[in-house]
Amino acid sequence: MSSRLGIIDLGTNTFHLLIAEANGPHFKTVFHESRPARIGLGGINKRIITPEAQDRALAVLSYFREKLDSFEVMPEKTFAFGTSAVRNAENRHEFCSEILEKTNIEVTVIDGNREAEYIYKGVRHGADIGDGPSLIMDIGGGSVEFIIGNRSQIFWKQSFEIGGQRLMEKFMRNDPLSQADRRALYNHFDENLIPLANAVHQYAPEKLVGSSGTFDTLVDIDFHYRTGSWPPAPETDFDITLEEFYRAYALILSGNHDERMAIPGMIELRVDMIVVAVCLIDYVLKTHGIRQIQVSKYALKEGVLAELMAR
Repeated sequence: MSSRLGIIDLGTNTFHLLIAEANGPHFKTVFHESRPARIGLGGINKRIITPEAQDRALAVLSYFREKLDSFEVMPEKTFAFGTSAVRNAENRHEFCSEILEKTNIEVTVIDGNREAEYIYKGVRHGADIGDGPSLIMDIGGGSVEFIIGNRSQIFWKQSFEIGGQRLMEKFMRNDPLSQADRRALYNHFDENLIPLANAVHQYAPEKLVGSSGTFDTLVDIDFHYRTGSWPPAPETDFDITLEEFYRAYALILSGNHDERMAIPGMIELRVDMIVVAVCLIDYVLKTHGIRQIQVSKYALKEGVLAELMAR
């Protein structure tokens, strides 16, 4: 009997498949792949998953189905989670039914609160965040989760529907981003992140701990700049200096699509969304006077895995 678990994260921009084997309290990654599905494209701010987005989702999930079968992961050991784009879509039931019918993958739609809990568990599994309060931040295509916690507990958490795809469709009218659009974007953060400001005031986190997409790419850019190569594969806990973040930030904001693509470590999947994402990181660092950045390579899917293994 296979003890393999399959976790699928149906992100707004990217779908991820993680196949792992329980190994005592730890897990061994058997297979891991991320593929663009862009289910938020063209519909996220209208609260629908467009027919084209549905087709892209089915293509990626059919491929994931083949992988799950070839690694002999049982259907009852496969867990798929829909996040922001799915939970906010008015046609989510049709979307999930079609996926089940065509790929035999059952999608559980989770709310922002649950998503934040999983992210915290994943981040804590991948990085030593210490005993002091940290501000954990996960920038997705649809939502951004903020969690204030330390290695042993969560003090506060909230999910905000201000993910990269939403921000791009609203504010990125020019490439590079114009000064006027950047100001509008920062005003949008001011208006939407008041609960975060209150929580930061209350818990005074000492550092920012990032997970997912943009932060992974910032680590890759840093490694390419310093060493000319990709970060070591087994490593999951990284630090990025403020100087390095602002070096990358300046490059990302000054160039257009093709110029950003030429930055060593950049990948096609992130090249546009990273613009609004680094603006959000900059906003959080400056507004809250945070001077330390840590990155965990583990996020939602590893958090789900950690929880399943603790059962």
